Amino acid sequence: MADDLHHDNVQVFDLLVIGGGVNGCGIARDAVGRGLSVGLVEMDDLASGTSSASTKLFHGGLRYLEYFEIKLVREALSEREVLLRAMPHISWPMRFVLPYTDTMRFENDTPTSKLLSTFLPWMKGRRPAWLIRAGLFMYDTLGGRKFLPGTKSVDLSVDPVGKPLKDEFEKAFEYSDCWVEDSRLVALNARDAAERGATIMTRTKLIGAERTGDEWLASLENVETNERFTCRAKMLANAAGPWVRELIDRTARSDMRTDVRLVKGSHIVTRKLYDHEKAYFLQGKDGRIIFLIPYENDYTLIGTTDAKHDDPNQSVTISDEERDYLLAFANEYLKQSVTADDIVWSYSGVRPLYDDGASSATAATREYVLVMDDEGGAPVLNVFGGKITTYRRLAEQAIDRLTERGGRFGKSWTAGVPLPGGDFPVDGVGDLISSLRARYGFLTDEWATRLVRAYGTDADEMLNGAMSQNALGEMFGETLSAREVEWLMDKEFARTADDVIWRRSKLGLRLSDEDVRRLDAFMVEKGGLSNTARPVKAAE
Repeated sequence: MADDLHHDNVQVFDLLVIGGGVNGCGIARDAVGRGLSVGLVEMDDLASGTSSASTKLFHGGLRYLEYFEIKLVREALSEREVLLRAMPHISWPMRFVLPYTDTMRFENDTPTSKLLSTFLPWMKGRRPAWLIRAGLFMYDTLGGRKFLPGTKSVDLSVDPVGKPLKDEFEKAFEYSDCWVEDSRLVALNARDAAERGATIMTRTKLIGAERTGDEWLASLENVETNERFTCRAKMLANAAGPWVRELIDRTARSDMRTDVRLVKGSHIVTRKLYDHEKAYFLQGKDGRIIFLIPYENDYTLIGTTDAKHDDPNQSVTISDEERDYLLAFANEYLKQSVTADDIVWSYSGVRPLYDDGASSATAATREYVLVMDDEGGAPVLNVFGGKITTYRRLAEQAIDRLTERGGRFGKSWTAGVPLPGGDFPVDGVGDLISSLRARYGFLTDEWATRLVRAYGTDADEMLNGAMSQNALGEMFGETLSAREVEWLMDKEFARTADDVIWRRSKLGLRLSDEDVRRLDAFMVEKGGLSNTARPVKAAE
């Protein structure tokens, strides 16, 4: 789409969004739905940074209650069911098991732990059961939960969820949160924005922007062709994530004092560690928590870490120390030890948190902060922080802020409006899989499930009446067909094999090197880019 914008035909947008992560794509979708003309630029693929490296949860953030982040938790909890209804294909409810013993001690420096040590000094180093129950009661009630099940106590000596855990864990609490396919969430927001009229420009970098009266003049570069061109915009939204500060410095006003705190979070994916479909919320002796989550049917996801990260342009990979930390943490709970040999993949991302002066990466606020700069003319809104759960509310408030100077430009509308493929009931996945299999008899249950979980009601449109597997063209392994790849290139901005196997799906966990080479050749033939930087699986 960038080819449509040349300097001899400069396009003018109401809003230019910088950053193709969840916040940027959410802002673009909200804005175009209110009637603004919108352009979005992303220097790589959609969700190529932080937004594909999350723990993949719509959750309120139970541990944030210890930091008294009540507003953040309430907003996130109230959003869970709004988001579930909008995307039941890529998100679903999940139960979390929080094991507990009376002997647990933690090195904690949270506001809650300080209060306990002051008023109940004998509790120092503990999260007593009554405190956890109180937190879970707040978690159940703060967000106006409607259909997610509430908290219950679990006897680990008889419940199957106790089987993978050491015998010392006899009781637990079980509560609800939600899973989400994070990078698919980004792609679907971008697709919906494009179908409503937004211009989505991936592999396009903002070189700089300056105010010219009541407009911004933005200099852009297509990183595939090295072509430079310009566009104009009445407003800018800087949703560049870890690069938010760098983008501030590329605009006309570079002396803003607000800053971003970069925190690296790493995850490991291991062999499947247990047979049920519930996740674990594990408390560490250092006061932190990690999750163990069923992943892609055959694996377990473990994460995350919190480590300081200095430079957004620095390579983001898991360190040996982070890997060993996650393994040791999990082994404090698991009956059968997990080792480095069990790891099949790892990934890391940098969370761009608002710098509130907190003493540690763990304590830094996860609340998003929107900083407006409209001195001297055309406004720019800089987005700091945020959680994937609150991306829709962030986008809504961002457009409210940008348009409030001249009166509201349309009303907020995204609550309750499904993303592409999400126009079916939250409990309708099984029926959708059955109907897809009935219509396409060559689909296995596993294949149909994968398609519904990726495309929802659009799976039928993608298959386009095919009467046999052969009608789908070349098969690249693990049920990935030429028809599906063409859909991802035409509808979801995929350009390389990496885009397909690591962000539009997680088939990279299963495909062989030869499969990927064939996929790469096919995409190049169809006008895509050669897959020059495939992430290496840890097992290779």
